[in-house]
Amino acid sequence: MFVILNTMILEGKKLILATKPFAKEVRSKSWMHTISTLVLLIASYVSIFLVEPVFLKIFFCLLASLVSLRMFIIYHDYLHKTILQNSTVANIIFTLFGLYILAPRSIWKRSHDYHHKHNSKLYTSSIGSFPVITKRKFFALKKSDRFFYLFIRHPFTILLGHVFAFTFGLCIQPLLRSPDKHWDAAIALVMHYSIGLLLYLSFGPLNFVLGFLMPAVISGAIGSYLFYAQHNFPTTHFEDKDGWTYINAAMLSSSYMKMNKVMHWFTGNIGYHHIHHLNARIPFYRLPETFEKIPELQNVKTTSLNPIEIFKCLRLKVWDTEKQCMIGRREMSTKV
Repeated sequence: MFVILNTMILEGKKLILATKPFAKEVRSKSWMHTISTLVLLIASYVSIFLVEPVFLKIFFCLLASLVSLRMFIIYHDYLHKTILQNSTVANIIFTLFGLYILAPRSIWKRSHDYHHKHNSKLYTSSIGSFPVITKRKFFALKKSDRFFYLFIRHPFTILLGHVFAFTFGLCIQPLLRSPDKHWDAAIALVMHYSIGLLLYLSFGPLNFVLGFLMPAVISGAIGSYLFYAQHNFPTTHFEDKDGWTYINAAMLSSSYMKMNKVMHWFTGNIGYHHIHHLNARIPFYRLPETFEKIPELQNVKTTSLNPIEIFKCLRLKVWDTEKQCMIGRREMSTKV
């Protein structure tokens, strides 16, 4: 799966080492991307309430939704300690942003760090990721557990990521389990929904829907799908604990999601997900550069936002150990 460069193949630790020169922040670029994105995000939200024609409100609603995605990836990089460390201003910006979008830092960092250390590993906790079990284990579950497993992976659940992934998964559930560790989840819930209520009472139903509800729902849906499809695609690979390696989890189990330049911008280059899992210290704005300069990173497993590709990803349910691939409901019809 690796291409040849000057008769040499970079693989394993050598491939990881080859990415290290790119794992260096350009501080001015980090601030430029952060401030410009934040200003555009605020301007988009404010415009929803200022403009009169509904079609313009809808336009700015969609813009705010997409820019929220980009800001989330920048926030995600900050929590990876990739950008803007030791900055009080950055700390305030990202703490408030994380609370508003229902991804408080104590929960997101813990769950996401776990995800990076255990991505594509069977028989481990699904903390920070969509659960994946084998076909054999699925049929060994109680009916209620099967239902819950399929519900988590259902397209409807992913579509309503704002409710199931963010409100419940990243706030309510951790708060109920460990209120002393994740008290910031309570702040996030109060802050997010209080702002929504205030906007509804102050500006009416239409502005509430377009200026609060829909941006949260749209960005939550796209964000949840991106996170799902980056590891749940037809050619992905899963291993048990003994066969699992960090390099394979990045190169065999994390996709390169092909997008046009506009969508790469709105999604903060998170489509270069295999590179991100190879070296999470590479700033999001240097991922395309890394991709271009290391040929081995170009011959990898891909997916896209093409509707057919989306369907192929969403239909996947369990890992078939015999076929060594993810399968859907039809292939699951025969018990083991």
